[in-house]
Order: sequence, then structure tokens, then C-alpha cells
Amino acid sequence: MLFVFPDHPTLYAALLARCPDYEGRAYVGVTSTGIFCRLTCGARKPKPENCQFFETAADCIVAGFHGCRRCRPLARMEQAEPSISILLAALEALPARRWSEADLIGMGFDPSAVRRRFRRYFGTTFLGLARRRRLQMGLGEVSAGAQGIEAQSSAGFASPSAFRIAFAQLLGVSPGCLPENAPLKADCLNTPLGQMLAVADASALHLLEFVDRRALPNELARLQLQAGCALGIGRGAVSAQLKAELAQYFNKTLPRFEVPVIQHGTAFERTVWAALCDIPMGQTNSYGAIAAGLGKPAAARAVARASGANVLAIVVPCHRVISADGALAGYSGGLWRKRRLLEIEAP
Repeated sequence: MLFVFPDHPTLYAALLARCPDYEGRAYVGVTSTGIFCRLTCGARKPKPENCQFFETAADCIVAGFHGCRRCRPLARMEQAEPSISILLAALEALPARRWSEADLIGMGFDPSAVRRRFRRYFGTTFLGLARRRRLQMGLGEVSAGAQGIEAQSSAGFASPSAFRIAFAQLLGVSPGCLPENAPLKADCLNTPLGQMLAVADASALHLLEFVDRRALPNELARLQLQAGCALGIGRGAVSAQLKAELAQYFNKTLPRFEVPVIQHGTAFERTVWAALCDIPMGQTNSYGAIAAGLGKPAAARAVARASGANVLAIVVPCHRVISADGALAGYSGGLWRKRRLLEIEAP
């Protein structure tokens, strides 16, 4: 059966009861201690406001939590692959380091073997895990209003150039190059499914994507060309409205997004995106059915490409499109997120 990731109250109740039903399916990160545990952990229970729940151990690590020494949530994989504990300890000690294959070789590891092991247990490579951790640290600091050197220091980067390089991997620019009065402002938003980046001007939202989306740097560069203006950092009224609506959405109290948007695309792409928005919450459709509804039954692949070009994740619900046979189709944010979004919207 499809596992439905429960809401915060349900998981907190399971944590208090040390319920084994979520073993390997849910973890709790305790913000007051910086550790993450199994829900069956025998340690003293934290307050609910200090708990963040995650579906995978990798998500806990990226968020900055380290494994509990009492319940040992990573014990099985560390026993099977001792290199995992060594590398995770190194990452915890130096989370802002730009880890490379040369570092792995220097520690006596075969990079290809490390890739296989981390993919098996975490669904990503060690270098990918380290990159996600590092980018989220830097983005969170800058979005909170820190200046470049302050953010670099707070995130533990060894040098200003290291911070600029890490930030450039996400936004395509260095913090020192971000204009203070840029019309487009990027803001970092935390959601139950991971950190998202929102880009808005004074009147509308232009982009909303998960931070770990590989195509995000290219999307941001293309957006600046399409909008004809530079990108800065900050939160305005549109971003504040989006944050409030996302909170309602994840609490299942938002019937429809009302935040104003501006979509940069071809006429056909905008038509497809409008069709996506017409799919009622709690329902799904297929690329072929959308193409037929647009009067172009042979254009299913074109519809799929247009859906993939959408840069307003969740707001323009491309996650509601599935295969004609009912299987989950590709989703740039990850199939696990697509599944979770559909679960959130289910009646």
C-alpha cells in the first residue's frame, strides 16, 4: 500500500508512544539539540514546537541534524558500510567544505564505491548530500538578511570565495554582485517538503522551485533575461502572501492559490499551464487528456514538455499530471514529493 506521510500531530503522538509503525519511514529532528531520532527512541521527549519530521535520514542530514547516539537511526547502514559513519562524521565536522572526489581519495576511499553506497542508503551521493547541506546553509543565511561576509562566517565557510562559489551554484551570482534595489527578489521559504526558492517583484510571483532542483540555476538565469532585470535578495508583500498561502496549503486549508503570478513562456506553454491550474485539487489528469482537451490530441509530448518547463511549483500544479495508466510520471522535484503533494490534496 502507498505510505501516506502523516501530519505533525500524528507523528508527534507516535513519538510520545514510541510507536514502531513508522520505523524507517519517519524521523524526528529536534531543533533544541540538533539531533534526529527514530520515533521509537527512548530519550526524553522534546516539546512539539521543537520537532521537525522527515521522511528520510538524508533529509535530516541536509537540514543539519546528526544521528542520535541512543537510538542510532543510522546504525544499520553504518554497520553494513563503515565508510558511511566516517564520511558523515567528516561532513558534520566540516559542513561548509566543498567536498570533492579528491577528498574521498585522500581519505582512502574509492569515489565510485562511495557513490554506490550512498545511493543505496540515501538515494543520493555523498557529494550530492554535502552540496545540498552547504547550499541550504548559505541560502538560509542570506535570505535571513545577512550580508555576504556575515553569512559566510555564520555558515562556517572557510573563505569568502568559498561562499561565493557555493551561492553561485544556486543563483548563478555571488552575494557581492546582488544589487540592493533589484526589481526581482529571491526569498527562501521552508516547507514540510524541503526548502523552496521564490522569486517575485513588487506585484507578482515569477518563480517557485525546490532548492535542490538541478535546473534551478539555469532557470534563474533565464528568468533574469526574460524579465529584463536583475535578481536580488529580500521578501516583499508577494513573497509574504505566498508564504502564508503555502502554510495554509500544507495544513489542507487552502482551496486555491490566489498569489498573483507572471508566467514567462510561449503561448502554447501558457495555455498548458492554464490547463494545469484547471485540474481541481484532489484530482489528476494525463498529458494525453490535457492535449485532447486543448484540441490537439497528438500533442501529448508537447504538453509534457510544457509541463516540465513550469517554474511555479505547487502554485501551477504540474504534480497533478500522471501517466495514462495511473502511475506517477516524472516530476523534477522528485517522485516522493509528487506523491506527497497528491496525498496532501486528497479529499
